[in-house]
Amino acid sequence: MDAHNSNAAGAARCPMYDADFAAAPEKVYNYIREHGPAGPVELAPGVEATLVVEHETARRVLQSPGLFARDGRRWTALNEGRIPLDSPVLPMMAYRPNCLFTDGAQHLRLRKAVTESLDRLNVARVRRDVEPIAAYLIDQFSELGRADLVNHYAKLLPMLLINKLFGCPPAIGDRVTTAMADMFDGRDSLRASEELADCFLELVALKRRSPAEDITSWLVRHSAGLSDEELKDQLVMLIGASVEPERNLIANTLLLLLERGGDDGPSMGIEDALDRVLLNDPPIANYATHFPLQDVDLGGVLAPANTPVVISFAGANSDPALAEAGHAHGRSAHLAWGAGPHACPAKSLAQVVAVTAIEQLLNALPDIAISESAGELQWRPGPFHRALATLPVEFAPAPATRTASAYRPTPTRSVAAQPVPRVPAPGTPGTPGASDRPKKGFWSSFLEIFRV
Repeated sequence: MDAHNSNAAGAARCPMYDADFAAAPEKVYNYIREHGPAGPVELAPGVEATLVVEHETARRVLQSPGLFARDGRRWTALNEGRIPLDSPVLPMMAYRPNCLFTDGAQHLRLRKAVTESLDRLNVARVRRDVEPIAAYLIDQFSELGRADLVNHYAKLLPMLLINKLFGCPPAIGDRVTTAMADMFDGRDSLRASEELADCFLELVALKRRSPAEDITSWLVRHSAGLSDEELKDQLVMLIGASVEPERNLIANTLLLLLERGGDDGPSMGIEDALDRVLLNDPPIANYATHFPLQDVDLGGVLAPANTPVVISFAGANSDPALAEAGHAHGRSAHLAWGAGPHACPAKSLAQVVAVTAIEQLLNALPDIAISESAGELQWRPGPFHRALATLPVEFAPAPATRTASAYRPTPTRSVAAQPVPRVPAPGTPGTPGASDRPKKGFWSSFLEIFRV
């Protein structure tokens, strides 16, 4: 264990932002567990926290809003100027006026608006929205016989789906997709975050004038009476809580299924693989930052008031006490969706999206396999996620129009003769001659192809 800043009370402080942690996070969880239910970590240079790795203690924190708050304005080190303002973890920890970072009556009001809006989506609609997006993305690489399932599929599908569920028109949706890609890939994240906020303020104004059957309109019309700023903040929160976790859930489950596909043992169903990933490689491995309202004893480990306490969902899920109690593989045992008043309100929807996306891919490319050039797969560094950097695969090339045609309305003869447009992923060079004509973004191109 490469730890530093030794803590006299027990474990040394473990860094969670380097390549060693990304490659083998369980070493940190096991090391901390040897010293107690929680231990000191460094989430980023200069950002210290207490990481909870014991299942029972994690539940205690998550279900005790009277002892642990989510409001980052309590963070002593940040208030005293000891946290670098350009720290990569600050956007994931500092206060924002949304239902993820609020407490009490404010949290109840905001969460009610969000959950009741999400509840208006049903499984049939979500599947109907995911299927053409999946088909569209598969068409972008199906003729090549190779792809990176992280950057060409798992990453892009949730971004396009958000545009659909939010009811984004082409122009706003193109900007949202580009800003999301830039923000999650670390390309001028501050500018991308500002662009996203501007997009959502425009979207809110549009939906106030012309509401439709989408999440944005439902939030606008909700009886909670959210202001434009509050609406914008909830939309930004929904992106953060859906795009990155969904990307990782899809990619990690595909990895497990493709690895199993190369074994001689029995095959695994998609739902079973999904459950296994949520237990062993949850897409958000460590998060749910809490701030104790007073000094709290976590089973012999002191968590000082107003300091970050982070829940290790991955560590709690692998707690040996679960195995001893016979609950290690139960669907209700893992904490991947959180617990208590801030538990994920969209876990059923998230699972439908992942299952549908994986079904579509495996049905379209049934001989898909991990590429021999993959070598040892790399995991993206970062304290919060469990995220593959790439997932290179190979398969027999398939016609690009095969999957898309099933979802496109019956065209006229002249339209049917036209080839399917090929659109590069955000951030990649355009096709030859692209500079001679107006550039379309991923979202407007999707809408054009599927006439949605």
